[in-house]
Amino acid sequence: MSKGTIVLVDDEENVINSIRRSLRKEGYQILGYTDARQALEALKSMEVDLIISDQRMPGMNGMDFLIAAKKLCPNTIRILLTGYSDMEVAIKAINEGKLYRFLSKPWDDTELKVTILNAMKLRKILVENRNLIAQVQKQQDYIQSLEARYPGISQVKRDSTGAIIVEDSE
Repeated sequence: MSKGTIVLVDDEENVINSIRRSLRKEGYQILGYTDARQALEALKSMEVDLIISDQRMPGMNGMDFLIAAKKLCPNTIRILLTGYSDMEVAIKAINEGKLYRFLSKPWDDTELKVTILNAMKLRKILVENRNLIAQVQKQQDYIQSLEARYPGISQVKRDSTGAIIVEDSE
């Protein structure tokens, strides 16, 4: 069973293969793309947990790709791979909330694995949070419908000690 789906986008196939090798024992499903536009097209028809993109690519830079990917997959965690010269772009993107993190090239395998593990944990928390919010909203809607049918049903009467007062309707 997969621990999650990761999309890797880098114009260099050897970078994608290198990350795949680093993560081969981690249990992730990894999809690699050497073209950012192809990756965006693929993202239209799938849900992924994490996207890792290189910054410097022909045709579309990583930041533009990740902004477009956010529109398609707003709940996906995004990481930018960047060289030292692109550090300002990465820091600005994180500060503006467009990225979870950036990793510098060349990356440290341990840092890569820990960053991905933490990103996947965050993704799981965000999904659970969204599900709980939806559940609470459904419950609130149900309570409102009951209140409309039976006015006062959602009111709780308490005495001075805080105990609930139950009135006998006989």
